[in-house]
Amino acid sequence: MTGIRLFVILCSISWGGLANVAPATAAEKAASAVRPWTVYLLPHSHVDIGYNGSQSEVERRHWGYFDQILELCRKTADYPSGARFKWNAEVLWPMDSYLRQASPAKRQQVIDAIRSGRVQLHATYANELTGLCRPEELLRLAEPSLAFSRLCGMTLDAAMITDTPGCSWGFVPAMAQAGVRYCAFGMNSNHRTGRTMIAWEDKPFYWLAPDGRQKVMCWIPYRGYQPGLIGFNLERDLSGHLAQLERSGYPYDIVQLQWCIGSDNGPPDATLPDMVRNWNAGHASPKLVIATTSELFREFEQRYGPRIPVVRGDFTPYWEDGASSTARETAINRTAAERLVQAETLWALLSPRQYPAAEFADVWRNVILYDEHTWGAGNSITEPDKQNVKDSWKTHQAFALDADGQSRKLLSTVLEGRKGGATANTVDVFNTQPWPRTDLVVLCQAMSATGDVVTGPNGETVPSQRLSTGELAFLAKDVPALAGRRYKISAGKSAMSGNAKVEATRVSNSTVSVRIDPVSGAIVSLRSATASAELADAKSGVGLNRYFYVLNNRVKMAQQARPGRVAVKETGPLLASLLVESDAPGCVKLRREIRVIDGLDRIDISSVLDKKTVREKESIHLGFAFNVPNAVMRMDVPWAVVRPEVDQLPGACKNWFPVGRWVDVSNQEYGVTWATLDAPMVEVGDLTAETLGVGPNTDSPNWLDRLVPSQTLYSWIMNNYWELCFKADQGGVAAFRYSLLPHRQYDPVAAQRFGIERSQPLVVTPARGIAPSGRPFLELDRPEVIVASVKPSNDRRACIVRLFGAGGKTVRVTLCWGQPPRTVWISNLAEDPAKEVTGPVEVPAFGLITLRVQWQ
Repeated sequence: MTGIRLFVILCSISWGGLANVAPATAAEKAASAVRPWTVYLLPHSHVDIGYNGSQSEVERRHWGYFDQILELCRKTADYPSGARFKWNAEVLWPMDSYLRQASPAKRQQVIDAIRSGRVQLHATYANELTGLCRPEELLRLAEPSLAFSRLCGMTLDAAMITDTPGCSWGFVPAMAQAGVRYCAFGMNSNHRTGRTMIAWEDKPFYWLAPDGRQKVMCWIPYRGYQPGLIGFNLERDLSGHLAQLERSGYPYDIVQLQWCIGSDNGPPDATLPDMVRNWNAGHASPKLVIATTSELFREFEQRYGPRIPVVRGDFTPYWEDGASSTARETAINRTAAERLVQAETLWALLSPRQYPAAEFADVWRNVILYDEHTWGAGNSITEPDKQNVKDSWKTHQAFALDADGQSRKLLSTVLEGRKGGATANTVDVFNTQPWPRTDLVVLCQAMSATGDVVTGPNGETVPSQRLSTGELAFLAKDVPALAGRRYKISAGKSAMSGNAKVEATRVSNSTVSVRIDPVSGAIVSLRSATASAELADAKSGVGLNRYFYVLNNRVKMAQQARPGRVAVKETGPLLASLLVESDAPGCVKLRREIRVIDGLDRIDISSVLDKKTVREKESIHLGFAFNVPNAVMRMDVPWAVVRPEVDQLPGACKNWFPVGRWVDVSNQEYGVTWATLDAPMVEVGDLTAETLGVGPNTDSPNWLDRLVPSQTLYSWIMNNYWELCFKADQGGVAAFRYSLLPHRQYDPVAAQRFGIERSQPLVVTPARGIAPSGRPFLELDRPEVIVASVKPSNDRRACIVRLFGAGGKTVRVTLCWGQPPRTVWISNLAEDPAKEVTGPVEVPAFGLITLRVQWQ
């Protein structure tokens, strides 16, 4: 989406058709003519799925463009070099569906155009809000490119990320796994971009991966993808643009201009080849070249490679806050992505030869399309009741809902497909992680109707408790790595032992204790045996899990929940919890449950909102202020850990952060890891989103350029702040789950494991056939390395294992297999065997290694 209507464009352009380009003087025109400029024009259409037409209409529109593109390529085949028409297919989504429905002859024409270099395919499936992606999801964003590579017999070595300002740091290793070396960032130039364009417009750079080894060359050109959209005229405006580059000290003779016309999802510019041919016939300099992304970047790298600066850090994106306009569906999609990883692991453990690769690809596609940047129609805020707006959102919503249902089916299919019949009154519990786990398992009433007594595989009694909901909870201890255990449910009452207890406003076990303020409903005291200190900062007026509601951006008038009723929900001794029910502005009701589990060091928090439907500008935050003096805050993002301010690129967003699974706040002695299961957006130190007001806010002085260190974060769970595309309102019930883990010194591996465990729980299922052996499928001899995912290979001939250097230092790790494999290969996203490994595997600090493991 351009994110701007015509009147906004006119208001933002202060010169005759080209923002920020002063007319060139005669001397400057002469100087520009002498300098041997080469201006590369990259024709493409910005793919905005559902923005100015329904998703299906947009899809068909792009199909028609491909037919036009083939005709333009044919008509200009004899034009001079540089003037022949070429096309950059921005993302793979429209090409994927086009080839599915095209006739064999048309399909072959497209493939021939790709092979000849007249049409370039790029590696990403859609223009993604990368900050929302789960780690594996970010890899799957490029996986379809591998099928196109095989189809066309060439590597797709370039990507385009268009419209969305900023990009998650994990994008670099994800693209490197797919063989991508270049990325053309066609970012929106004037809509909620903060300081992005100021920092990076026409400043090409190598973006270094967190491991310090892989890199992708990136370039944000002048005005992103929008020059053609805002009236840039080559005859009239090019000399002025080049003169401005001269004045700014631009050190290169190669210039990039991305070329979109008409609007988002606009057509190819049929006039461009003649315009370029005529220009080059009459000008020695600048020379114009219609090009593909790879042609431009290869030439630029060949000429200037050693001079291109290398930078590292998170390019924290700006637009992910829009996902909080549909908080329920965003949480559903996050959970579906995590469930898919667990389902693939179980297929690898239980039924690798029957792995349904195509079905998994379809579900990943839905997950990706939900996180695509176009949430709905361009008039979604101004005309929320129009049918096109409702239809557009319904289609987008279906991506998350379908992913949820499909991922559940794939998980149940592999569990129900185990050989042998069901075993009465027993359940199997599987651990999909490569370390032993102890955690709570909750059985529904139907699965636990026999009684309350639970015994383990060796006949040992397992701590259990019948809950107030009728469910049965028990503690599954030391479930082996990538393996399962069987538990039996018997008649009788469970032996009531354990240290989880509740009294008035306090809930505790033998290691942690929390106290609730009955007025605010927030946690005002958090103590742990691991730290001899109060960990909740109640003096700040925030505490932990305090509710804040802001209406019409009046942040200084932020409202809190009204005094509520505190009641005991679960009495212990295995599980104890308090329930706080409050009236809260913006909600029909707010219910917050705080619970502890005997034998575990964490506190679990659930905040359930029954949301009123409100169309005034509103937002909801849950504040967490930690009393950890001189602490460093660290955030989990895909394939990296980011310290706000310290590990961010210039121009990155600092008003809010999309986080993955956890945030840690620690000093040199102790700290707390905060895990978020459902809500990705976080503000640091204060409510900084509201200070920007309503609208594009391009030049707002309240875009932060420096972030003061803080031990306070706000989970920004809901808003309707956008003025287009996202939802105007949201109502109904939505749940937001968090966990707190007090600890001693910061341990990056413990933080990663905690975040994964909370997002990927133990899997419980009715028992079938022979009991799980309990023998680990795979273990590692170095805790600094974690197994991020395990899956059968798409060809069903091997197992794919992804290793991540979570400890922050390079180590050599030995993989200990339950069944020794025949060969182990270093691999990539294409699952190719690249280099055989016969001993320990070197995993770089924060590096991603993919292995292909084959048995006899």
